[in-house]
Amino acid sequence: MKDILILGIESSCDETSVSVVKNGREVLSNVINSQIKIHEEYGGVVPEIASRCHTEVINGVMKEALKEANVTLNDIDAIAVTQGPGLVGALLVGVSYAKGLSFATGLPLVAVNHIEGHIAGNYLTHKDLEPPFLCLIVSGGHTHLVNVKSYNEFEILGKTRDDAIGEAFDKVARVVGLGYPGGPKVDNLAKEGEASIKLPVTHFENLDFSFSGIKTAVINLNHKDLSINKADLCASFQKAVTEMLLTNTEKAVKEFGVNKIAIAGGVSRNSYIRKEFDKFAEKMNIKVYYPEPVLCTDNAAMIAAQGYYNYINNERAELNLNAIPSLKIGE
Repeated sequence: MKDILILGIESSCDETSVSVVKNGREVLSNVINSQIKIHEEYGGVVPEIASRCHTEVINGVMKEALKEANVTLNDIDAIAVTQGPGLVGALLVGVSYAKGLSFATGLPLVAVNHIEGHIAGNYLTHKDLEPPFLCLIVSGGHTHLVNVKSYNEFEILGKTRDDAIGEAFDKVARVVGLGYPGGPKVDNLAKEGEASIKLPVTHFENLDFSFSGIKTAVINLNHKDLSINKADLCASFQKAVTEMLLTNTEKAVKEFGVNKIAIAGGVSRNSYIRKEFDKFAEKMNIKVYYPEPVLCTDNAAMIAAQGYYNYINNERAELNLNAIPSLKIGE
């Protein structure tokens, strides 16, 4: 059986990435051009700057990805690109580039949902992982608990009603003076503190999440007492948000009788969350999967991986494909 090579393109936020993936599981190249240093001085991603940076580097990143994979465009079977969700200007750079490449080469074009791509990042790390399983997606823009029924069928069981968990991490980091990007900095500082501060945890009857209240509580505590121990505050914040994630995940495991949980998205790199989910997996006698760190944050390998499953499912995009910044999973 012939190997299928997918060229993946990702530009939904502040990483320009192009990857070549074989058969949806093997990464031949995964080139990521990060803009973190550029956006650091602004305390967050500036959409207009992000779009301009994507435009400047995307062609070079594509050539580097092909070179690293030791292939040419003649070896590629299809081009997969992030259609959404994300920043509209940033998405348009990747979509436009992919459409131009498809038109010039005659290669099929495949649209990929960014959130579904995050789920597929686990397939690249864990060759044995196959649906069905539950996936907890925790990133800067999303917090979803998803029933992955097949490679192309997804059911949202719960989602955040306000802030995404990664957004809450960034806001807490900003308040305590850690700067951007906040997630890794909160994780590191929390290791020096004790989770000794009681913070409000919101739970619903269903599997939805809410991180706005806890974020506001941290902000208020910091403003009321500027001498408060920042490490303790970060440790307490991490403990509280992880408790929210675990409570809903446990409810879902019991309700659906599953024995496999995958974690995906940038926040899945968090060391405390991983440690607590490992304990949870042992307690519940289930298996928990995480992507390797480079596949947690935005990258094109995960887009190519999901693109492979869309491609073999005969999903094709036309050259009038447009970016959809608010694209929902399963659409």
